[in-house]
Amino acid sequence: MWEKWFNKKNEKIATENIVEQGNLPQHVAIIMDGNGRWAKRKGLPRTFGHRAGVESLRHIVTTAVNMNLKVLTTYAFSTENWKRPEDEVNLLMRLFSEYLESEIDELHQKNVQIRFIGKIDELATALQQKVEKAQIHTANNTGLVFNLAVNYGGRAEIVRSVQMIGEKVARGEILPGDISEKSIMENLYTASLPDPDLIIRPSGDFRISNFLLWQSAYAEFWFTDIYWPDFKPDHFLQAIVDYQKRERRFGGLKK
Repeated sequence: MWEKWFNKKNEKIATENIVEQGNLPQHVAIIMDGNGRWAKRKGLPRTFGHRAGVESLRHIVTTAVNMNLKVLTTYAFSTENWKRPEDEVNLLMRLFSEYLESEIDELHQKNVQIRFIGKIDELATALQQKVEKAQIHTANNTGLVFNLAVNYGGRAEIVRSVQMIGEKVARGEILPGDISEKSIMENLYTASLPDPDLIIRPSGDFRISNFLLWQSAYAEFWFTDIYWPDFKPDHFLQAIVDYQKRERRFGGLKK
């Protein structure tokens, strides 16, 4: 069934025999990186890279839907990205807005439930409204859960969780001794979802960049030198294939 994604010479894989439907990761997360460097390599403004990156995202979401993946989380804009030039930040915000306008109906038709994680309340009011509308519009969909991390930081997420628990302690609802890993997890943005099984990082960097710090404790990582705008469905499926070859012990021993 995956044959249609592999049409480049020397990149084709007999995926029907390799991709194990019973061993798919439940949750795949992607650090979408390398847009600016992709554009620079081509002698183009960084803005061209970000627009090309949106096209890659569109194809990867479609692939995730077609393979019946349960959860896909993509890192679109971090809490640290506000340090970038103002014109680049403004373009990224416009791209988020355009993406919601152009893609939401198709995502809804594909039974995708879109969620935004991060400090959404710090975004422009108009963009917040579009985010809320998209989430409400797709809330009852039962297919792929697509998390888009915008103004997101892993440390900030953990701090937020601890603050929410602290408020319960202050109100006398729980005791400090009642705080556990479970209670912290219940107050994360991803509380109702499984932790990522696989985290993909394009662009040649080998760091987590403040992404899903709590949730990635036992995630498998897959790195590639390919910049995000050049990241195709065949690369995505290759990451899945490689994941399926790994032995996951979660700190224990193989039985």
